[in-house]
Amino acid sequence: MLWNMEQASAAAIVDTRGIVTGWSEGARQLTGHSAEDVVGRPARELLAEDPPPEAVTALHGTVALRHRDGSTVSLRLSACAMAGADGTPGGYVITAEPPGDPASDLAGRAFQQAAMSMSVFDTRQHYLRLNDMACRVMGVPEEALLGRFFSDTVEDAVHSRGFLAHLRQVIETGRPTRYESYTGAPALNRDQAWTTEMWPLRDSSGEVNAVALAAFDSTEQYWARERLALLNEAAASIGTTLDVIRTAEEFVELLVPRYADFASVDLLDWVLGAEEQPGLPEEDVVLRRVAHGSVTEGTPEAAVHIGGVDIYPGFSPPAKALHSGRAVLSQAGEPDFMRWVAERNARAPAGRPHRRGVHSMLAVPLRARGTTLGVVVGVRIANPDDYGEDDAVLGEELASRAAVCIDNARRFARERSTALALQHSLLPRGLPGQAAVEVAHRYLPSGSLAGIGGDWFDVIPLSGSRVALVVGDVVGHGIPSSATMGRLCTAVRTLADVDLPPDELLTHLDDLVTHLASDDRDDEVAELGATCLYAVYDPVSRRLTLAAAGHPAPALLLPDGSANLVPMAAGPPLGVGGLPFEATELELPEGAVVALYTDGLIEDRDRDVDHATSELCRCLAAPAETLDTLCDAVLKAVLPEEPSDDVALLLARTRALGADQVATWDITPDPERVAAARQAATEQLTAWGLDEAAFVTELVVSELVTNAIRYGAPPVQLRLIRDRTLICEVSDGSSTSPHLRRAHAFDEGGRGLLLVAQLTQRWGSRQTPRGKTIWAEQPLPPAPM
Repeated sequence: MLWNMEQASAAAIVDTRGIVTGWSEGARQLTGHSAEDVVGRPARELLAEDPPPEAVTALHGTVALRHRDGSTVSLRLSACAMAGADGTPGGYVITAEPPGDPASDLAGRAFQQAAMSMSVFDTRQHYLRLNDMACRVMGVPEEALLGRFFSDTVEDAVHSRGFLAHLRQVIETGRPTRYESYTGAPALNRDQAWTTEMWPLRDSSGEVNAVALAAFDSTEQYWARERLALLNEAAASIGTTLDVIRTAEEFVELLVPRYADFASVDLLDWVLGAEEQPGLPEEDVVLRRVAHGSVTEGTPEAAVHIGGVDIYPGFSPPAKALHSGRAVLSQAGEPDFMRWVAERNARAPAGRPHRRGVHSMLAVPLRARGTTLGVVVGVRIANPDDYGEDDAVLGEELASRAAVCIDNARRFARERSTALALQHSLLPRGLPGQAAVEVAHRYLPSGSLAGIGGDWFDVIPLSGSRVALVVGDVVGHGIPSSATMGRLCTAVRTLADVDLPPDELLTHLDDLVTHLASDDRDDEVAELGATCLYAVYDPVSRRLTLAAAGHPAPALLLPDGSANLVPMAAGPPLGVGGLPFEATELELPEGAVVALYTDGLIEDRDRDVDHATSELCRCLAAPAETLDTLCDAVLKAVLPEEPSDDVALLLARTRALGADQVATWDITPDPERVAAARQAATEQLTAWGLDEAAFVTELVVSELVTNAIRYGAPPVQLRLIRDRTLICEVSDGSSTSPHLRRAHAFDEGGRGLLLVAQLTQRWGSRQTPRGKTIWAEQPLPPAPM
């Protein structure tokens, strides 16, 4: 074959005997040797040293040549075999990569010496080049990997397949990518976090002919994010109940396995009782195990059973942590650590095999509000990393949060055990979340010697985004009245959960008071007398329905600034029995303020009731920035300096749900229309941007509409409400309420409502004038960041 020497800036031809037969001008410029000096001479005479064997085998590599001036020139050469006219080997064409400018040389050194792992792959995922760091990570020299397929150089694992998939993605799309992984490397003895960037390399025509990548160790950043995530999770997962034991269990569940292979929570005995805090012992500390957990099922490492008592000697890390008030780190090899492990093995020898390999322990005191409650211990066995200072800081922060929750649970338990009667008389400190009304409230106990009365109020969320507003007053003062108030408040909440209309609810409440009076041993029926006002507001229809049992009528402030008492029947007090209650219904504009109160606000032996109610209406009409400000203004203007009775005041400003938050469909009672109902609901969710809720909503709609068509009566209606939650309601003309039942293995039905109950936040039914409504609520998907 013919070879045009001008096609290459630096090229030579060597025949099969190793004799130079061709020499380009570029070759002369690189080596100083002219063609006349070289052609006809053995190529070996030009070598400054023998080429690497792997370069000879691969026909590619760096070779040291002797310059004409006696210096050594290192060139990266590539050889290509030639065939003669008869097809037999005719020699080799050897080309040298042209030397770059100083900037290019600097870039090459930067690649080779970079602190991050860098490599280049061809479009078939074969290695073309690796830098020094990549070779250290892989544990082999570059020559051992060049030309090899990536998958042949690593284990067949998920992370390896993911790496290969990203390589192919860059080749196919021509776009760079970045991803994170947590895995090991062939030359590393532990898992690390890696951030890998890949980008395409293009030739002069713009085609992708290789992929370059850079991977750097992001383990520190990874663990920093993990620690922050753990703290965030602790805020949400610890302290979900006011139970000391459950709170400790939640803490252990958080720690294992992300923070410890084994964790335990031990508390001082007084924390679990009702007595006051004793002093902390100076030496040995007696603690009671309340929770522990392990990566091994059954927690075989534990030397103390749940509920058991353990004595921590003064040398032990837990005792040191309790006495110092700070986290204590202990590592294998330290005398106190080894002594502690030996003591554990002696106490519970059955767990010795599972403690083998324990190498690091962290003990952190549980302190809240300046009080030491106990200690949490974390142990690492399978996790190869010892606890460090960062872990100690994180442990103290987690323990601090858990200790506050444990202390809250302890305080709750003690207060409940010492004041059960008064606990029922406590008014709500925080009203439940609901969007139908904005509320503000005040409760002023009487300063008279008779003691605290039985005034109470409540705000009860109902189905369909509705809300119930309640105020009541039990006759008398002291613990009996407070206890009765607690019973009535509980009864109202129970009846409200049944979703009874206001007049029917008061009828049932009247029956309850009558029964309570008849059961009273001293026949003190007067002490069980009570008044109550119960109102229900629907933000969809903007209608307020209310009924009273001997209670003062509420005042109503309209957006135009007018304020008046609501005209309604007062009704008989609770406990009289045999008399009906009458409901009143109003349509309110959005922004109207309803004022519910007890008689202590307007009635007093030295005051005129009409004057007090007029003053109340006048104060309501006065400008106020917030409802809380309005509450304070009303109490200041209407009440005397020393009220003789308890006062409860509840203000509620109405809100309305717009048409864009409610969707209603009339359903033809035909089973074939169920699919159309599902489709309509799905489309509405898409319009609301709630596609994530589509799966559960479709199932709920399908089950409820199917049940209404199959077991109910026309008309059937489907309604979706987007409020604080997503509410699905299906109404039909039957008054028969559904109920859950246990379906047998071969039953074809009976599981629908059970599925609805399991998949939604809550569900229920309520009676309506036209039949019933079955409803289910589910939380709204979180808004995108």
